[in-house]
Formats: sequence, C-alpha cells, structure tokens
Amino acid sequence: MDFLKLFGQTKGVEDALEQSRARLYRMAYAWCHNRALADDLVQETLTKAMQKSAQLRDPKARDAWLFSILTNCYRDHFRRHREMEDIDEMELPHDSTPETENNQLEIVRKVRATIARLPEGQRQVITLVDLEGFSYVEVAKVLDIPIGTVMSRLCRARNAMLRLLATEFGSQEALKTATVRQEANIRRIK
Repeated sequence: MDFLKLFGQTKGVEDALEQSRARLYRMAYAWCHNRALADDLVQETLTKAMQKSAQLRDPKARDAWLFSILTNCYRDHFRRHREMEDIDEMELPHDSTPETENNQLEIVRKVRATIARLPEGQRQVITLVDLEGFSYVEVAKVLDIPIGTVMSRLCRARNAMLRLLATEFGSQEALKTATVRQEANIRRIK
C-alpha cells in the first residue's frame, strides 16, 4: 500500500515537471540559441528535479526552484566546455526566420535577435522578468545574485533593447525616448 502511495506522489511530481518543460525549454533556448543544447539542459534539469524532488519544501516555489536548477545546469555546461572567452561577454549567434514569414514573425525574430545581442547577464534577467514574469526577488534567487544587480541589469537591458529595436524599426521617436531614458538613468546613478 505504501508503494502505491509513493508511486502516486511520484506520478504527481512527474506531471508537474512535465508541465514546466515548455517554459524551461523556452528559457534555455533564449539563453543558448542552440536547440539541441537547450533540450539537453531541460532534460538534465528535469532529471535533477526528479532526483531531488524531496528537497522542494514549498510547492508554490516550484518554478523558481526549477529555473534555479536550469541556471545551474547552464553554468555547469559552460564550465565543462570552458573556452577562453568570458561567457558574460559572449554574444551567441541567433536564428533568423525566412523572409516569407508574416509581419508578426518578423517582429518576433527582431526581438529575439535583439535579446541575443545583449550580454548574458542582461539576457537572463530580461527573459526571466519580462518573458516569464518572475519577481526581482525570485530572479535574484534563481541566478544567485543580489537584487540590486537584477535591477541594474534589467534597466540596462531594457534601455539597450529600446535603442536596438528603435534602430531596427527605424523609429526616431523611440530612439529619442531611449536616449532620454539612458541619460536619466546615468544621472540617477551618479
């Protein structure tokens, strides 16, 4: 009887983890821009989560816990395959969509390309906060960085995105807004 109860709990954990697979994959792909690597990172994340599911004390914190594991798997991958470049400064290549795709797909491609041009730290923070809806506190825990670093990276990432997208779409008004915002942030920091 205890075995059946344990199996039922394990099945529930498996179902919950499987539901998170798509979000984990989107995040891993946004970070590395390599489908095979993103799939491997998600698989490793889910495997570790299954093995350590007893460590999760608060089911409400499951998403933050899973993304923390994904972050560690991502870091571990680059530690194992370390090149001489600093991964915080690396700009990873991005996929482009065919010219025949509709306008919506073109906008998505340009936004993805712009996110890919951001430094890794900014890319991680902006995808976690703006795309996945995590709070600053959750992102700080997931990435194991101070909350002030989260806020400054997010501010820099948003300003860079605004400038890059304004240039990409040829919007002079947005470019002016980005410049004013950047100057205001510099004054605030000083």
